[in-house]
Amino acid sequence: MAELHFFTGTMDSGKSTLALQTNHNHAARGRIGRIFTTHDRAGQAVVSSRLGLTHDALEVDSDFDFWKYVVDTLTRGSRIDYLVCDEAQFYAAEQIDQLAKVVDELQIDVFAFGILTDFRSYLFPGSARLVELADRMNVLQVEALCWCGKRATHNARTENGAMVVEGEVIVVGDVEQADEPPADVAYEVLCRQHHRRRLTAARAKAVSLAPEPLPFG
Repeated sequence: MAELHFFTGTMDSGKSTLALQTNHNHAARGRIGRIFTTHDRAGQAVVSSRLGLTHDALEVDSDFDFWKYVVDTLTRGSRIDYLVCDEAQFYAAEQIDQLAKVVDELQIDVFAFGILTDFRSYLFPGSARLVELADRMNVLQVEALCWCGKRATHNARTENGAMVVEGEVIVVGDVEQADEPPADVAYEVLCRQHHRRRLTAARAKAVSLAPEPLPFG
């Protein structure tokens, strides 16, 4: 029985790595699949992980129709046993409905990977629909950590090193490391407490290095 699987976690928790590993495992057993992605940090039509792994993929734009693609492919005599869908948070809700239809009507497994919330801590439409429709939802066991050492639960966007909570929802960037100079647009994973306080690693470091005021008297 085919199922719609949703694997989720914060940024930097290994989602794309798991997507590539899932494809490898199924392909090694002789199954034929297709890999999809959108807005990958490495560019169009590629799935990339922070471990350096990459794989060619089909780019999902706003007009892409999963149901039509799969039916047309099968009609031409090709075989599809499963779909791997990375960056699924960026898919439209209608595209998630199409994936569910592929599972139910064509008995093709779908493995979707994505983060739940944007930098404002609101659910992405694609992720929200996956939560509503998925047969299985799996929270990744590799925990990303906030700079303070607590489990990271929120994705923060920084611009020139400062955390922002307004702007375009989709801006592609990479996870900023605490010991690297800030990029123009970057992302950082934080615990809820420090996301609420807008206290990034760079800001925390700046505060800790600030000179103490001289005593009076």
